Amino acid sequence: MSYVVLALKWRPKNLDEIVGQGHIVSTLKNAIQGNRLAHAYIFSGPRGVGKTSTARILAKALNCVNGPTASPCGKCPSCVSITQGSSLDVLEIDGASNRGIDEIRELRESVKFAPAQGKFKVYIIDEVHQITSDGFNALLKTLEEPPEFVKFIFATTQPNKVPLTILSRCQRLDFRRISVMEIISQLEKIMLSEKLKIDKEVLFAVAKSSDGSMRDAESILDQLIAFAKDKVSIKDITNMLGLVEQDALFNIADKIIGKDPRSALEIFNQIMEQGKDTNVFLNNLIEHFRNLMIAKVAQADSQLIDLPQDICERFLAQAQGISLHDIFSAFNILVSSQEMSKRLDSVRIPLEIAIVRLAHDKKNPNFETAAAPKYTPPEIKEPVIKEKLPVDMPKAKEEDIDPPQAPIEPEAKNSVSLDAVKKVWNNAVEDLTKIKMSLATYLNEGVIVSLEGNLLTVGFPKNYSLHKESLETNASRAIIEKVFLELLDTRLKVNFILSDELERKDDAEKHAFVKSALDMFNARVVKEI
Repeated sequence: MSYVVLALKWRPKNLDEIVGQGHIVSTLKNAIQGNRLAHAYIFSGPRGVGKTSTARILAKALNCVNGPTASPCGKCPSCVSITQGSSLDVLEIDGASNRGIDEIRELRESVKFAPAQGKFKVYIIDEVHQITSDGFNALLKTLEEPPEFVKFIFATTQPNKVPLTILSRCQRLDFRRISVMEIISQLEKIMLSEKLKIDKEVLFAVAKSSDGSMRDAESILDQLIAFAKDKVSIKDITNMLGLVEQDALFNIADKIIGKDPRSALEIFNQIMEQGKDTNVFLNNLIEHFRNLMIAKVAQADSQLIDLPQDICERFLAQAQGISLHDIFSAFNILVSSQEMSKRLDSVRIPLEIAIVRLAHDKKNPNFETAAAPKYTPPEIKEPVIKEKLPVDMPKAKEEDIDPPQAPIEPEAKNSVSLDAVKKVWNNAVEDLTKIKMSLATYLNEGVIVSLEGNLLTVGFPKNYSLHKESLETNASRAIIEKVFLELLDTRLKVNFILSDELERKDDAEKHAFVKSALDMFNARVVKEI
């Protein structure tokens, strides 16, 4: 006998064997027991969650020798023929292959004939959304008033593509994605029956990669058994599917929380050397921070995270070291790296930038300069030419020769007024454009908040954190303070803050180029676009 794949071998044979669709099972059982079955149903939901299997079970429940019954025997000729797909009373039609008006007309003609063996004639149309508009129109009248012995069951993954005229004539049952824990429980039953030994962490990886599809999980398990033969390890599943191990995600998150960018990059590089997909890793890392958020807010509720309890507890422990604000910032940075990857046609570089930004310790003032020492060109000394003194010239005594004096910098003023700073603000921005355009652009978005002594505070709105971070580096701050020193003849210390109370200034009037144009033509801004 040829080998039967697990997805077919373990296909549910009655309503009680359907996994993860308790609401559907209860509805159908009550309808059968109360003799309130509709003439047409539409089963909608993701792939591999049991839509077609449930349709077959419903057909058996209607045509069983004991039926209609919520528990078909599975042994009578009608049940056996439906299970084998050879029943003359249950017609399974592929909507993708039989989508035209001619096929629907044939179906409409066959509806008139009574069932050959059972009590009902059941039409199961899979992927019904692929039927053409003309085909649906041809089906309308028959669907609305079919013979008493006819039942229609439509299955689709895209109910939004089914015309409303069809939907309004059917009872709709929505199938949901099956949870990770429900899939793991079913896989454990399969292993026990098949006498297989697989670690639970392997089953967890299989369930996660199936994306809520029981059929996909069973197919992956089948492939994994063939791949690894006797003993199946977590390494086998990660190699086969290109997954990123959960431990690797926890490790890189630890380095990010611990502000260790070098170690975080090393872990990422090791993952990439194993041939993992950068897109898969990025999505997994985003999901990891999502789970940290849930653990932080809901105390690692396993129903919300949908992971085994021991992993939920790891998330809860790791979430203690990171704030919600930092988690939200991580989301923004990682999603930005996805957008950047589309423009660069590369995922690795934006992802490396994102990891360093996440692990960057903003409280460490030496972070920017720690990686590479500042280059200082070698000092070139001019040759010293000694003049010969006349023989009769008396040598001067050492005490009579004045020592060379170091150049004296002009002494800066002790204080300056706030009005004076405001007057030179635009000049400072213009001077910065000649030195470093990005600094001028960022500073131009700021607003002077206060001047206390020689400490100038410049504020930005809350969502301008990039401006603040770029300006407050040691190198950037030194350039800005030097510009103010040259304009005011006063040494100022510049401080940058974020505030909810600040609104963005009018860019049109504030920008130096636009301002000069307004002055030249004696114009004003009428409307900002």
